Amino acid sequence: MTAPQTVLITGCSTGMGREAALALHRIGHRVVATARRPEALADLAGLGITTLALDVTDERSMTAAVARVEELHGHVDVLINNAAYGLHQPVELASPEEVRTQFDTNVFGLVRMAQLVLPGMRRAGRGRIVNISSMGGRFSPPGGAFYHATKHAVEAISDSLRLEVAPFGVDVVVVQPGPTITGFGGTAVATMPDGSGPYGSFTTALADMYANKAFTRRSGAVTAEAATKVIVRAATVRRPRARYAIGAMARGTMIAKRLLPDAAFDAVMRASFPLPKAG
Repeated sequence: MTAPQTVLITGCSTGMGREAALALHRIGHRVVATARRPEALADLAGLGITTLALDVTDERSMTAAVARVEELHGHVDVLINNAAYGLHQPVELASPEEVRTQFDTNVFGLVRMAQLVLPGMRRAGRGRIVNISSMGGRFSPPGGAFYHATKHAVEAISDSLRLEVAPFGVDVVVVQPGPTITGFGGTAVATMPDGSGPYGSFTTALADMYANKAFTRRSGAVTAEAATKVIVRAATVRRPRARYAIGAMARGTMIAKRLLPDAAFDAVMRASFPLPKAG
């Protein structure tokens, strides 16, 4: 994909979405950066990047954004489904509303965006959908059931979609970041319950881990800039792979999950994450 492409990216207010918008703009692509609050994209607009309001939990917002891109450029060449956040709570404590919102953002919004851009891609006979999953799409640690469930869903949906749309000239690519130095950890901590009740010591320790340890260079996390290089490759290489893992931790953990018996992998999780204390 060497010629300039029209690239629509969700979730560009921070982190990998923002970095991907900048990187793809620098190499000459027609980038449309989106976020729920378009004022958060003012600096990108100042660089000549097209910015739009887009809330992946709102049907009107998604439909309007895709229609505007098609009005400007004919169709979307590349969709990067990046918008997501991490709900981190014990399964017992998460409310139904919190779980629904997690799936609305991370799964249903991703699916709807793909549905909206695919007719234009089919008419053009080409296109690419890049779904930002996670190494968490391959395993699930304590405290992360619902976030990881959404990423498992993204993996499964992407596998089916890849086969369904390949005859129309459309590629579907999954990107699987490991821990990345962005605002993800802080957002995850904000979803955790206070340190009281039977899970109090667990959620307190988990919040400390996510706020101070898990997303640092010392722990093996990669920078958003490094992760962006992989996303750009997934979006632009002529013959993309089905999956691109980001970081040694992502690759190593997913290999371990594939090769180890469940009991052995559970032992790895127990050694790596805090757990509730009974009694």
